Amino acid sequence: MSAFAARYGPWALVTGASSGIGAEFARQIASRGVHVVLVARRAERLAALAHEIEGRDGVQTLVVAADLTQDNAVDTVAERIGTRAIGLLVNNAGFGRSERFIEQREHNYDRMLDLHCRAPLLLTHRFASPMAERRHGGIIFTSSTAGLIPTARLAHYSATKSWGHFMAQTLHAELRHDGVDVLSACPGPTDTEFFNDGESHPSKGSRIIRWQMTQPSDVAHAALAGLGRTTVVIPGLSNKLIVALLRLVPAHFIGRLTDRAMRKVMQARHS
Repeated sequence: MSAFAARYGPWALVTGASSGIGAEFARQIASRGVHVVLVARRAERLAALAHEIEGRDGVQTLVVAADLTQDNAVDTVAERIGTRAIGLLVNNAGFGRSERFIEQREHNYDRMLDLHCRAPLLLTHRFASPMAERRHGGIIFTSSTAGLIPTARLAHYSATKSWGHFMAQTLHAELRHDGVDVLSACPGPTDTEFFNDGESHPSKGSRIIRWQMTQPSDVAHAALAGLGRTTVVIPGLSNKLIVALLRLVPAHFIGRLTDRAMRKVMQARHS
């Protein structure tokens, strides 16, 4: 058994596992010898990923097709998991919409709040206690660079990702005494289906955005490598530099700068 499996096994739970960063988390966790619970809405994609992982890595998988924005979704996931011991929870499910705040529908805000905040809150509360009792485990929140910087045209998204980032930081302070590692992973623009739930994809925005694009495999690798060693991971040198530079800018200017940048991205997308 690998050191990773001993500390974060025997089972990991990955939400948003049907594609993108979530699928890469599942693959890389399985390659370390940990069984994986795959949670997302698209059952066929989860089944295909489960087949791939089991055939390549020889670990077990459990497919749970669930919409985490639904009221009883967390209970459904927990019931399917049963007595399997979750040693690693990856709160990864999410989606984005880049529009002015007043132009979006309230329904989308409700879904985003449920998916980015309520579901991770309930899943973490449910599985953190057994980890603390066993004196080992890990929890990853997939936040965003937008969770570190107030980002115009992504106002609600930015706010929900900030929630995940600060939840990870505070839980680390509390749970480190119980042997549980907590990490906030803060990727920037990543080459995924992430924005397909809305109307945009970052690679169609501008040359600057395309230059910053990170691969999902790199995000998952950086997060798993940082777990237990640090509390915040920002994958990609360009993302690290941008966050560092913007932290030097007075707070009341950051919103204006991000608004200007996002307006250019949206104009390029619609041209």
